[in-house]
Amino acid sequence: MTATLLQLPSRAPDPEGSVQDLRFRTLLGAAKWDGLPPEVQRRFSKRLTGAGFALYRGLVVRMDMPLLGRLLAQTCRLFGAPLPLCRRTGCAALVAVSEDQRSGGQCWTRVYSRPGDFPQVIHSAKRFCGPTGLEEYLGRGLGMALRVEALDDGIAFVSDHYFFAVAGRRIRLPRFLAPGVARVTHRQIAGSSFVFGLELDHPWAGMLINQQILFDDVD
Repeated sequence: MTATLLQLPSRAPDPEGSVQDLRFRTLLGAAKWDGLPPEVQRRFSKRLTGAGFALYRGLVVRMDMPLLGRLLAQTCRLFGAPLPLCRRTGCAALVAVSEDQRSGGQCWTRVYSRPGDFPQVIHSAKRFCGPTGLEEYLGRGLGMALRVEALDDGIAFVSDHYFFAVAGRRIRLPRFLAPGVARVTHRQIAGSSFVFGLELDHPWAGMLINQQILFDDVD
């Protein structure tokens, strides 16, 4: 009797010095891309196809969330809970990036451990479309258009506006209904280590969320 072997998912191939996915480079422009640390270029140029994935393991080192931020995070559970719910530091985090086969973009799955409870799992999809060239779909019709910025030590994704996708239509959220400016940063530390930052800053309520996670590439 012949055994049937399952093809297990694999991490994305990463040939040294090769650029496989040029889309983030195109959004930034060649000059700004070339100024990024080589490790950041490598992470954002991985071509993720089929069952391939990139995996990052981390530890939450900062989590500031005042009352209004906590209320917003709870309200956003109506849209699949795209914001972190646990306010503790020292908790483990895991990120898996894979291909979004429907759009050709990327699926980002973030897992946060929560003492005494099940881990929180957050799903989102980066899609290379829209007026800014990049948008993040958060769930249940909610998304945000992103601008990509180069940093001295990494890369930043800044919300340009929020929108709802309903019945094939894209309805832009008025600025006064938006939860604030979201800024996600990826800053290189050394070698395989980098810091992921999530900041949500409201124009009149101030900082609603400030999360910092120290990550390492998983070999």
